[in-house]
Amino acid sequence: MLETERVAALFADARELYADAREQLEHDKIRNAAEKAWGATKRATDALVLARAGREPRTTGRTLRGLRELSRLDADLKPLESRYTHKAYVLHGACFYDGMCEPEDSVSADIRETISYIRDAEELAGR
Repeated sequence: MLETERVAALFADARELYADAREQLEHDKIRNAAEKAWGATKRATDALVLARAGREPRTTGRTLRGLRELSRLDADLKPLESRYTHKAYVLHGACFYDGMCEPEDSVSADIRETISYIRDAEELAGR
C-alpha cells in the first residue's frame, strides 16, 4: 500500500472509531465510548506521524515520541501533543482502565471533541 493510501486508511479508521464512540455514548456506555474515542485519537495521530515523518508508529509510546519529534520541528503541532496526552490519560487510562469516568459530562465532552482532534490532525498532515 502506498504511503498516501495508508494515511487515508488510518484517518478513515479514526473516523469509524469515532462513530463507534458516539454510538456507545448514545447507549450510555461511557467507558466503552472512551476507549473507542481514544482509539480514534491514536489512529489519527498515527496517520499524522506517517504523513509527516514517513513512518507509521506501532505502539502508543512510539506515537507519542513521533508526535513530540514533529512538534519540536513545527510549533503548530504542540497543541495537538497536549490534547493527545490529555486523551491518553483521561479516556484510555482513567476512564477505560481504571473506571474513573467522572465527571461524566466532562468525559463525554472529551469524547465528542475527538472529531475536532481528527480534523486538526488531518489538516496538519496535509501541510
